[in-house]
Amino acid sequence: MPAQRLSVVVTRRLPDAVETRMKELFDVELRDDDARMSREELVAAMRRADVLVPTITDQIDAGLIGQAGDRLKLIANYGSGVDNVDVATARQRGILVSNTPGVTVEDTADMTMALILGVTRRIPEGLAVMQSGQWGGWAPTAFLGGRVGGRRLGILGMGRIGQATARRARAFGMQVHYHNRQRLRPEIEQPLEATYWESLDQMVSRMDVVSINCPHTPSTFHLMNARRLKLMKPGAVIVNTSRGEVIDENALTRQLRAGELAGAGLDVYEHGTEVNPRLRELPNVVLLPHMGSATVEGRLEMGEKVIINIKTFADGHRPPDLVVPSML
Repeated sequence: MPAQRLSVVVTRRLPDAVETRMKELFDVELRDDDARMSREELVAAMRRADVLVPTITDQIDAGLIGQAGDRLKLIANYGSGVDNVDVATARQRGILVSNTPGVTVEDTADMTMALILGVTRRIPEGLAVMQSGQWGGWAPTAFLGGRVGGRRLGILGMGRIGQATARRARAFGMQVHYHNRQRLRPEIEQPLEATYWESLDQMVSRMDVVSINCPHTPSTFHLMNARRLKLMKPGAVIVNTSRGEVIDENALTRQLRAGELAGAGLDVYEHGTEVNPRLRELPNVVLLPHMGSATVEGRLEMGEKVIINIKTFADGHRPPDLVVPSML
């Protein structure tokens, strides 16, 4: 007699190939549209499912986990970050949490470089002129940006994405600097020709470009606060493809409006979709709708990891991408 298939609830639409494979393997509930589940819908799903597959837009906090049913044994997050899930509370309830690490490293590093180029070469300003039909032709002093070659790039967070960004930056002729909780091993640091700064304050005060590539944790919340942003050079640029909460967005907006920073490129925001309207008005700011990991290949690989985690759990083994509180 075949084993009973796991009941799996997915909170958002996933790529067709991923959903098709899930239907083959599990008793899966999929979304008809891509609207986010309400809190009430999430509670109901967690009461009837063996496995919940949320995304970063679903806040699975202690209150929700406290209302989960006895059936729920795995939260298989579709995303590399898990700051949307209260992992500690889940584990206390006997619920495992898994994620999808590593698959979007190259994609996010590509977008980091795109933002650096977009801001320093004023690409959105040029695009806006072309789309408006107002372009009057080439001029020697029009749309003058800055050359990225030779500039100092300070990477805040030298994990896999930070290192991938460093490799790209070196190819563009940038000087790579970084601040990290721990210095990289020589065999990693030396090929990147990266300079380690123990003091974040000293690093940001000397950089031409600062790239945020660290996760959001209690210790990194507003790591780039008003005081630290003011340490940056007036001609410097800051980009963020990691987590919006790392930068004090109001302080950043004030500094950009005052001309105390040359520009910013953001793919993530402190308050999710509620972007400061004053930030949107600035011509020297490139804003993207969280596109850093948005490639077809990346989304499919994320789905494959979710499926492997659920299938391994169903077979009675530890999910390969299990998240434990000590990792956070």
